[in-house]
Amino acid sequence: MQEQATSSIAASIPSSSERSSSSALQIEVKEGVESDDEIRKVPELGGEAAGVSASCRDGGPDRVQGSGEGSTRKRGRNPADKENKRLKRLLRNRVSAQQARERKKAYLSELEVRVKDLEKKNSELEERLSTLLNENQMLRHILKNTTAGMQEGRK
Repeated sequence: MQEQATSSIAASIPSSSERSSSSALQIEVKEGVESDDEIRKVPELGGEAAGVSASCRDGGPDRVQGSGEGSTRKRGRNPADKENKRLKRLLRNRVSAQQARERKKAYLSELEVRVKDLEKKNSELEERLSTLLNENQMLRHILKNTTAGMQEGRK
């Protein structure tokens, strides 16, 4: 490791023309030995564990095969997340049920209005039917009287 660090440092020593450019300094820092800050970094939560080897990350022999995912293990849901998800589902269900009740109430009131309109129209039609039946009966009676009077006059 020390030989690699020495060779990379020697390879990254800039020439006189490169010394003036800032990119040469960036290359020197990037290729140099890890700084104390990099060694002391603590991995963030949710990131890879500190003990995971490079071969495991690259899909080497340490990796669990057949999982179909990039991770090596499945994580269970947090109980707080489960409860939060359950409460959200219950709230959505309550809102949906309330909306269904309101739709049903509106539908029933619409049906009641329609029933009243149809009953009114039905009573009007029944009244008209009785009027027409009376008129028809009266006309038949007049027709019968007229035809009977004509037949008597011919005799």
